[in-house]
Amino acid sequence: MNYKHLLYFWTVARLGGVAQAGEHLHVTPQTVSGQIQLLEDSLGQPLFRKKGRKLALTEAGELAFSYAQDIFSLGAQLEQALSQPGGTARPVELRVGIADAVPKLVAARLLEPAFQGAQRFKVVCREWKLDSLLAELAVHRLDLVLSDTPLPPSLSVSAYNHRLGGAHVGFYAAGPLAKRLTGQPFPQCLDGVPLLAPGTESAMGVRLSQWLGRHRLKPVLAGEFDDSAMVMTLGQQGHGVFTAPMVLDEQVRGQFGATLLGEATDLVEAFYVITVDRRLTHPGVLAITEAARQGLFAAWSR
Repeated sequence: MNYKHLLYFWTVARLGGVAQAGEHLHVTPQTVSGQIQLLEDSLGQPLFRKKGRKLALTEAGELAFSYAQDIFSLGAQLEQALSQPGGTARPVELRVGIADAVPKLVAARLLEPAFQGAQRFKVVCREWKLDSLLAELAVHRLDLVLSDTPLPPSLSVSAYNHRLGGAHVGFYAAGPLAKRLTGQPFPQCLDGVPLLAPGTESAMGVRLSQWLGRHRLKPVLAGEFDDSAMVMTLGQQGHGVFTAPMVLDEQVRGQFGATLLGEATDLVEAFYVITVDRRLTHPGVLAITEAARQGLFAAWSR
């Protein structure tokens, strides 16, 4: 591949037009167009299509642009590393997808080993719906996906589940609501109180609904949320009871001023790493899984 052609393509895609790219590269628009045509000929696919008076990327162009971003980003990193006295060891890139149902505090704890160990990592995180993240994983644009559910059998993605561990679920409240409920028998105290629940499409949302049914509890549904950070913030303001895995108990009580109403020992929130490899080899993925199993979830694995 001629990387000069790729640079011209990348510049057009970035700046939004041939004229802008020509001005940036100090060449004529005709030169830019000619270089892109040569790149398209070598790849055998068009990279742009006309959209009114503007250019839009084709599907192949989107893919080429994502790779070009990585290539020229690495070039900039190389220049920066060589400009420092003695150079610096290049960090290993760790591309992480985080399913939006995974609590932010859990995700942050799971990623800690990537920032604390002797091995240097450049962590790139993407948060999205699980099916979208798995599509990115399948084309190797992610190294792992953190999820609260294993790979759904309905998805035709060649990937493997690696269970990190799980923990009992705690029920919390703050402010006047906590004062009113503290000391009452658990879980009966949840009956008729406002509840800030995880989204019904999430694994935890389904399990919580089933758990409430088994215990014949009917809280007042104050809201359903995909974002666990939003739930905890609203819970901190006293708008309802909320749940969190017990591995976060100290943080939830300290950071959000919440009171633990009770621990549901028959309700478990589990977490998984999903990768395209049956055997884990990426040093960043290994660091995360080992630390989770031996540290964060160790007490719950016994």
